[in-house]
Amino acid sequence: MTTVAERYQIAKERYAAIGVDTDAALERLQQVKISMHCWQGDDVKGFLLPDGELTGGIMSTGNYPGAAHTPDQLRQDLEKAYSLIPGKHKLNLHAIYLDTDEQVDLNELEPRHFEKWVSWAKEQGLGLDFNPTFFSHPMMKDGFTLSHPDEDVRNFWIEHGKRSRKIAAYMGRELGQTCYNNFWVPDGFKDNPVDRLAPRKRLMDSLDEIFSEELDERYTQDAVESKLFGLGAEAYTVGSHEFYMGYGLTRGKMILLDAGHFHPTEVISNKLSALALFGKGIMLHVSRPVRWDSDHVVMMDDELQDIAKELVRNDLLDQAVIGLDFFDATINRIAAWVVGTRNTQKALLKAMLEPIQDLKNMENEFDFTSRLAYTEELKDFPYADVWNYFCEKNGVPVGLDWLKEVKEYEATVLSER
Repeated sequence: MTTVAERYQIAKERYAAIGVDTDAALERLQQVKISMHCWQGDDVKGFLLPDGELTGGIMSTGNYPGAAHTPDQLRQDLEKAYSLIPGKHKLNLHAIYLDTDEQVDLNELEPRHFEKWVSWAKEQGLGLDFNPTFFSHPMMKDGFTLSHPDEDVRNFWIEHGKRSRKIAAYMGRELGQTCYNNFWVPDGFKDNPVDRLAPRKRLMDSLDEIFSEELDERYTQDAVESKLFGLGAEAYTVGSHEFYMGYGLTRGKMILLDAGHFHPTEVISNKLSALALFGKGIMLHVSRPVRWDSDHVVMMDDELQDIAKELVRNDLLDQAVIGLDFFDATINRIAAWVVGTRNTQKALLKAMLEPIQDLKNMENEFDFTSRLAYTEELKDFPYADVWNYFCEKNGVPVGLDWLKEVKEYEATVLSER
């Protein structure tokens, strides 16, 4: 029986025959940090409110046992997940995941409320990204936050946004990695509004106030995220794609594209090359919609692979921040993290194992016959043997061996909660 290393050597020779250096591809993949989201571990409840009531288009369905109920439990689960994923990555935190004994509200948050997360990230060798939380709170009135007609409501959320930026800057400074701070605002109407303009004007003005202070971009950069619709906002979302595309381009902010935040027949892979020409940078939430934005665990489907191809073929990885966004409470939550993150890495690797310049030359010479033959034949190339070698090199389980560890962890840790 051949070993993982032996199978890799065979794959290496096969790829070399078409001009692909597998060693170089693995070195490149090693440098890519995936920003894994914390909210899969506890069904997006967080630790701000005792019951973690979810509002504003957020809903994690299912009741699989073992959800984290404290920051320590969540960190324990995250450590287990990271131990099964090759490479060193980042953690994406929402503001509601503060770790403090103080009774504090969103408009009172300070960096000290996240000191334990920063200390833990240092110990684990991880970076942190951040998100202000514009949902799951009593001050989300009538389905609105930053675009609410009541100035008091807007001011509460504006203050939260300002404080979130200071927290993100603190995280980036302490960890020596830029902390990308993503603003997603779920404001919208369930049924057709009469006035679509006024809420967008209020949202624009609120964001301008939040971003009025310039912060050192070595430590933090802001991103803005659009959405087509959600629960309670089926007819109209204030922060549409057009709104945030215009806002990001005119305000010098990164524009975040979530794979599930568009029309069910619309994909984000086709948008990346256009955005790269004009935008400050590309931030992604890799998720999987099923009929609508239901944020399923990322599979190795066509869209995931197309996103990866666009990033790699167009040399956009240095401009891109790749984050995950899904939550499924019907399955083991650690398994969800591992499947989604490893699939994202696999898709990137498959793209890196293409003879990209040769394919572009064929296209530029209008040799579509060769382009089609190569891209189809590559589907049968042994990328899995290269991936398994990457896992072995990084000291993480190969193949389905990771699932055995998750099952053992479930039996000894999760089942006791």
